Amino acid sequence: MGSCRFCHRDSPPISNRLGYCAACIEEHFVEVWPELEKVHRASRIAYGLPAIPPRTVGGTRCGQCVQDCIIDEGEWGYCGIRRVEGGRLRGGRPHKGNLSFYYDPLPTNCVADFVCPAGTGSGYPHYAMAQGPEYGYKNLAVFYHACSFNCLYCQNYHFKEYASSSAIVTAKELAEAVDAHTVCICYFGGDPTPQILHAIKASRLARQRTKGRILRICWETNGSMAEPYLEHMARLSLDSGGCIKFDLKAWDDRIHRALCGTTNKKTLETFKRLAAYTEKRPEPPFLIASTLLVPGYVDVEEVGAIAQFIAQLNPDIPYSLLGFHPHFYLDDLPPTSRSHAFRCKEAAEAAGLRRVHIGNLHLLGDAY
Repeated sequence: MGSCRFCHRDSPPISNRLGYCAACIEEHFVEVWPELEKVHRASRIAYGLPAIPPRTVGGTRCGQCVQDCIIDEGEWGYCGIRRVEGGRLRGGRPHKGNLSFYYDPLPTNCVADFVCPAGTGSGYPHYAMAQGPEYGYKNLAVFYHACSFNCLYCQNYHFKEYASSSAIVTAKELAEAVDAHTVCICYFGGDPTPQILHAIKASRLARQRTKGRILRICWETNGSMAEPYLEHMARLSLDSGGCIKFDLKAWDDRIHRALCGTTNKKTLETFKRLAAYTEKRPEPPFLIASTLLVPGYVDVEEVGAIAQFIAQLNPDIPYSLLGFHPHFYLDDLPPTSRSHAFRCKEAAEAAGLRRVHIGNLHLLGDAY
């Protein structure tokens, strides 16, 4: 950790990689953003990814996520999956996905495990196999090798090494990986957004193969996908008893851009749209929010503002606060402290939320 290059304070925790404290990022964003952007560019170039979203005049518009890339012949989109060849968009199509997958025994360390059918039996017998945790069953965990954000604290940043590789799995092959003991599929990564068409197709095929029994469709996402895909995602999760787990990474757009390289406006708009579905199926919960408590940057005020936003939509939407572990470009920050986590929990509850949970307790430290 170091001191802020703008105000020269050395607390709260300040990452040397970022170089600025949260207060200066908020109050002097125009001045400090060029330096923050350099950090994001460098973190992407190191993996052969486009430094910024392409905006090539005369190129082909992707339109799949918030980046809204305009891609020239031979260029790649910001996600590293979408590209233009022969005048047509390639990659991120319904039939083929760049991903890895594995089986995760239930109950698992899922963001939603404190409210979902796999961890609690919520929705039994229609959506859950048991009245409690689903021991003896498993989740098909689908990890997509692409993302529409550039989070400097990404816990799974190694996916960047495979974004342009040939780790291709067809939608049919993925659907056929669902066996008799698989009762849920969770799409994450990276993020499912750049390959959302593949996830939707695989989900439909898997649901057709398992018609008449439980197979929940779940998503863990930054919520940056374009509007046409929301209805398909929502319907798959609603009908199957699955959930959509939203990472609300920061409330202030300037903090969000500093940490994740892009705006959070699309994420908040999408979350608001999906919140309208929550009354259609109160149990098990359809929509779950989570926030990683990054020391020095995602503080009590940030969490309180996020919680107030959620509570105004539906105070029963579950909210999980996750412990931060030093990683990737923010490896010089301390772990989230217990006091930080519990202060944030109190703030979220004071904002009106009724189902607030602290996850990753084993990661919490004592300092700060």
